[in-house]
Amino acid sequence: MTRFFSNPSLNKLISLFCFLLFFQISYAQNEILEHKINVPEYKGTAKSLLDQISQKENIVFAYSSEISLNYEVSFQKKAITLKEFLDNIFKGKPIGYKAKGNKVQLFPSKALSFIPGSLTQLVRGSIVDADSKLPLIGASVHIPNTDPLIGTVTDLNGNFRLEKIPIGRISLQISYMGYEPKIISNIEVNSGKEVVLNIIMQESVLTLKELVIRPDKKKGETINDMSLLSTHSISLEETKRYTGNMEDPARVVSSFAGVAASPDGSSDIIVRGNSPKYMQWRLEGVEILSPYHMDDQNASFGALTALNNNLLATSDFYTGAFSPEYGDVLSAVYDVKFRTGNNEKFEAMAGVGIMGVDLTLEGPFKKGYTGSYLVNYRYSAISLIKKLGLVDVPGALDYQDASFKLVLPTKKSGTFTFFGLGGLSGVSMENMSATGLSTPGSTITNAFISKDFDKSNYLLNLGMKHTLTINKKSFINTTLSFSGNGIKDDIFESDTIRIYGSSGEFIKDSVTNKIHTFKNRITNSTYRAAITYNNKINTKNKFQIGIKYSLYSYNYKQSIFNNETNAIFDVTDFNNNASAINSFISWKHSLNEKFTFVAGLHNTNILLNNKTAIEPRIAINWMLNSTTSIHAGYGKHSTMESVHNYFTKVLQADGSVIEPNKNLDLLKADHFVLGYEKRFTENLRAKIDIYYQYLYNLPVENNDTSYYSTINEGIDYRYVALVNKGIGKNYGVEVTLERFFDNNYYFLINGSLFESKYKSLENVWRNTRYNNNYLINILCGKEFKKLGKKQNQTLALNAKVFFEGGQRSVPLLRDAQGNIAVDPANNKYWDYKNAYNNKLDNIFQINLSLSYKFNRLKATHEIFLDLMNITDNKSRMSEYYDENKPNKIGYLTAFGFFPNLMYRIYF
Repeated sequence: MTRFFSNPSLNKLISLFCFLLFFQISYAQNEILEHKINVPEYKGTAKSLLDQISQKENIVFAYSSEISLNYEVSFQKKAITLKEFLDNIFKGKPIGYKAKGNKVQLFPSKALSFIPGSLTQLVRGSIVDADSKLPLIGASVHIPNTDPLIGTVTDLNGNFRLEKIPIGRISLQISYMGYEPKIISNIEVNSGKEVVLNIIMQESVLTLKELVIRPDKKKGETINDMSLLSTHSISLEETKRYTGNMEDPARVVSSFAGVAASPDGSSDIIVRGNSPKYMQWRLEGVEILSPYHMDDQNASFGALTALNNNLLATSDFYTGAFSPEYGDVLSAVYDVKFRTGNNEKFEAMAGVGIMGVDLTLEGPFKKGYTGSYLVNYRYSAISLIKKLGLVDVPGALDYQDASFKLVLPTKKSGTFTFFGLGGLSGVSMENMSATGLSTPGSTITNAFISKDFDKSNYLLNLGMKHTLTINKKSFINTTLSFSGNGIKDDIFESDTIRIYGSSGEFIKDSVTNKIHTFKNRITNSTYRAAITYNNKINTKNKFQIGIKYSLYSYNYKQSIFNNETNAIFDVTDFNNNASAINSFISWKHSLNEKFTFVAGLHNTNILLNNKTAIEPRIAINWMLNSTTSIHAGYGKHSTMESVHNYFTKVLQADGSVIEPNKNLDLLKADHFVLGYEKRFTENLRAKIDIYYQYLYNLPVENNDTSYYSTINEGIDYRYVALVNKGIGKNYGVEVTLERFFDNNYYFLINGSLFESKYKSLENVWRNTRYNNNYLINILCGKEFKKLGKKQNQTLALNAKVFFEGGQRSVPLLRDAQGNIAVDPANNKYWDYKNAYNNKLDNIFQINLSLSYKFNRLKATHEIFLDLMNITDNKSRMSEYYDENKPNKIGYLTAFGFFPNLMYRIYF
């Protein structure tokens, strides 16, 4: 038998074939490289010039996110070969190229270098299918541009491990046959904590076409693929990177277009002119009551949330035209996710700073089991210092909170997740002046009124989520949850009466006895059970169907001093249960890779007074080309008003008491959104959104001379008869230019122009109190890495410049000449006819922060300094009567300069 390679004739044929093949490849490559192209006269980025050449010459340039083309180049108009052009444009840059046909592949000419003996860490994770939650076996995971290539494939459980990865930032390239490939960029690797990633991959619509691995084009988009409009994704790094957030996730979103926060230092969230009380908070996908410390009954005002950004995973924030699964909301949805604890190794983080002292622990329950725990506890640092007797801080906010997440996978019964968030807070202040802390019950009227304020709150949210895979196309999510809070407020007031002689000369001040003017005892408890079925019919069609039952328990007793009767009066006093049923169906269809829509219905049934609403939703996203898309959508939304309004007691002239509001209907809104997005590179995008929200069924005072509507209600409560006859409108335009973090820097510039109006029974269009008219944010940051002799240190600098229209309020009474014309003796201070017509100062702030991180063999240390409002600009927010001030007007002002210093160690 003749051996294959011993046959001379066959060897000659093979050699000839190889030569011809090599010649053909070489000829094809040389042919395109020697092809003459017309280079225009140009000055700009290399990326833009390559895009122009690609379109004009029909040449495809392929490259990964490791290739940076944002540097400046200039050319004179001339005809040269493609090779000459490439050699010129990449001169002095670590970029190589190779050509085949009409394609030019770009690659780093210098491989990622790993220094022997440098600090390293384990990078590991899991990869699952987005629609079934089943592990993907054999998915390829590697770090691009490493030599030799560092990579692996997932095991039978969908897990992967990359050992001894040097500290710094890396990218992971992930691919799996039939799925959309992705590159996860800028993963930070530190010596003090393992990198554990939970990756979801989506089956591709293009099942019969070649899938080209490319950088993820969807940076900044939400995890929930059933939401296409007005969405934002918030990563853990962003909560730390955006300056001025005081380590509070609620403050991070104020850096987005159309989102404002009160300048008084609270962390409420005002979206597109809507009251913060109409926002919905979620934890792990489950609706919860407000997470604020020092909360009020409307969940519209809080000092800070009990959420700790060290526990956060990437979370979703929605600002309008919500997908069908979201109900009982008008303003915004913030779905906060906790990360999963390390299931192989015990790790800890300890921190101490001005905002608090906290400790985070995480690890596996036992060796060999993939379950894990994550626990955090935090205590107010200022309160701790006070209790230790080191410093006496009058009126210091006392708070503590705890969070946890337990993940318990089973072999056949799915995965059980238990999570919780709880907190205690309180404050006690004596002889508060008008410029002190805002208090519930009524607006500050007179500088001579002194207050004693005692407040305490608690919050508790507990949940269980069960995820069960049915088959390769579907899974079921079941949740059980409890959400509750309690509020206790007491306010005592005394007045200072100025005594004058017969000739008008001042004699003395007389201080009245303290009067109990506001008493508040509230307990809210909500029990929820929900189930959602998810099914992917095929790569183009997916639907969800879900139902939720909520049982509410309310215990309210509120009393306010009545000036007419000169006694404290119970404005609410009830202990009631109520329930609601919400259901939805949602369908997502991808007509092709460019056109996608989500449509569905949400149904709300309030069993308290048998009110119901059917809410259609639709959203469309159309990719005009690989970098440009338009989106549009409509949603009908509804929600209940704050429950105290339903049970308000109104005192009649004859001394009788009525409860006129028990049959209030749902507040409703039609929301329209139209948007355009352009991705200039994988890291740079521009967006513009136009929105219009028509609100109706708004509760307004049942008085045709009253300006009052509950949409303006803050902590200055009014207990009056209401009817659902108000209307409103919010409309505006939002523009964003965002450069995602890459190559050690980022920037975010956005602006909003908007109007927020309403009409009560007086039939006059008025500004809402949240109609600031404009918002502008400018954020940027730079990271300097590999500092120090051992290249184990990183310095990050971040800045934010913020402009906002002034806050609207009710002005003091004035005469025709503009002089103050209040009547303290008869408690007449406010000019309600001009409510919200004008605003005082516009708001301007500059925030700066720096973070210094250094890695050791077993730990990572971090020092963080955030300088908020460094110019100490105290814009005027509202006015009150003070006869000792010029023109007898005093002002409440914005929160001033505040430094937040924090040290953390990860080990």
